[in-house]
Amino acid sequence: MANAKRIAVIGAGPAGLTAAYLLSKANQDVVVFEKDPKYVGGISRTESYKGYNFDIGGHRFFSKSKEVEDFWTEILGDELIDRPRSSRIFYNNKFFSYPLEGMEALTKLGIFESALCVLSYLKAKAFPIKDPKNFEEWVSNQFGKRLFNIFFKTYTEKVWGTPCTEISADWAAQRIKGLSLSSAIKNALFKPKNTSGNKDKVIKTLIDTFRYPKNGPGMMWEECVRKIQGMGNEVRMNTGVSSVEYAAGNWSVNLTDGTTETGFDYVISSAPIREFIPTLNPKVSPKALKASQDLKYRDFLTVVLIMKDRNVFSDNWIYIHDPSVTVGRVQNFKSWSPYMIPDPSMACYGLEYFCFEGDGLWTSSNEALLELGKKEFQKIGLGKAEDVVDGYVVRQPKAYPVYDDVYKDNVDVIKDELKSYPGLYLVGRNGMHKYNNQDHSMMTAMLAAKNIEAGQELFDLWNVNGDAEYHESGDRGAEEGGRLVPGKVEKSSSVPAK
Repeated sequence: MANAKRIAVIGAGPAGLTAAYLLSKANQDVVVFEKDPKYVGGISRTESYKGYNFDIGGHRFFSKSKEVEDFWTEILGDELIDRPRSSRIFYNNKFFSYPLEGMEALTKLGIFESALCVLSYLKAKAFPIKDPKNFEEWVSNQFGKRLFNIFFKTYTEKVWGTPCTEISADWAAQRIKGLSLSSAIKNALFKPKNTSGNKDKVIKTLIDTFRYPKNGPGMMWEECVRKIQGMGNEVRMNTGVSSVEYAAGNWSVNLTDGTTETGFDYVISSAPIREFIPTLNPKVSPKALKASQDLKYRDFLTVVLIMKDRNVFSDNWIYIHDPSVTVGRVQNFKSWSPYMIPDPSMACYGLEYFCFEGDGLWTSSNEALLELGKKEFQKIGLGKAEDVVDGYVVRQPKAYPVYDDVYKDNVDVIKDELKSYPGLYLVGRNGMHKYNNQDHSMMTAMLAAKNIEAGQELFDLWNVNGDAEYHESGDRGAEEGGRLVPGKVEKSSSVPAK
């Protein structure tokens, strides 16, 4: 490609492939390095077993960003189907809609408990905790302490394996944005008007429909790879990166097979910060290295149960708040898309267990995990163990970047350090240590691609918020008609113009 910039992309997840696709369309020379021998899409991949497809964590294709929505349509078009959104909480042997529907929740809790919850909520509104620092304080401000203990504490501590007082308020602000008891009750009593023409007014947690690739989210990224290759660029599977090196105005990528690729103008990495930072040459400072190693991750595994379909529930997933079982959430893959289940008489459920890589749950045999899954599935009343005819286990390391009370300081140290590495962009969930949805990951990649095409830093990727919206305090970038456009461009020494 004459006069093309040469870009190395580390990781074939949503962020890496979004950048690779857009840069390929712009006639740039792109090579994607993916260590997995088979799957693309990262945590947004689709695994398969005997024709049954599994979503790793559940991925609703909905975004406030028009650019992200247009990207999905451009890649898959009619292969995206519209699906109803339905999820519930299982607590005290009862099912509660989630997001909480105020009147239903209060009715099922009973008059006495409901009165205590309302009083607790009113107290939180009258005497809120100023500047909440942790998850417990933030959610208690929104819902009251009593509802926090009922609907948030148990599940959240299952997910993170740590007390809610040690989880940053940032996580709650991103994942439960815009919700409170009052907004939940208002939503229950007065259904919002159709907002299809103005997604900015939608609270993401309250959407009731979403798009979904009919064969699972991995379908999006598999097609994206085909399109990248069709434009003459490479996606190399089973190709790990051992280190990257900047010298004399160019980047080199050293691969785990002992070979080296040279002559890159830019590197885009979606690899976990903790893994990537030590591979940089020249080496980062001891302070930045320590900051990267102090970042933590939560892992999880999915126990897949294939069984006779008794039409027990139609939710996309159910959050399990019962402390007597280990399972945290149950997915119903048939409700995500009936195309994922090859036999209509069968159902396929995914029981999600949150753990740390290397702990007792993670290292359990698949047989033991399947037995645990069957036992707990029956215990919470979702089905009978004898109906299970087959099963499968998926392990997902580094699923969730942990938002502890020091993560932000560590990330800030790394951000500052990387200013001295020209042409390097960190993107995506693990690449930026941001626990956000795939549209956020994609938007960071879109901005990286815009910067590379321009040869100047038009956008600061760290200013993308949880809704995949760009927030800039200055005027280097702005949103216009739902699309990102550059404002006044400031030259930056951190990105080479080539």
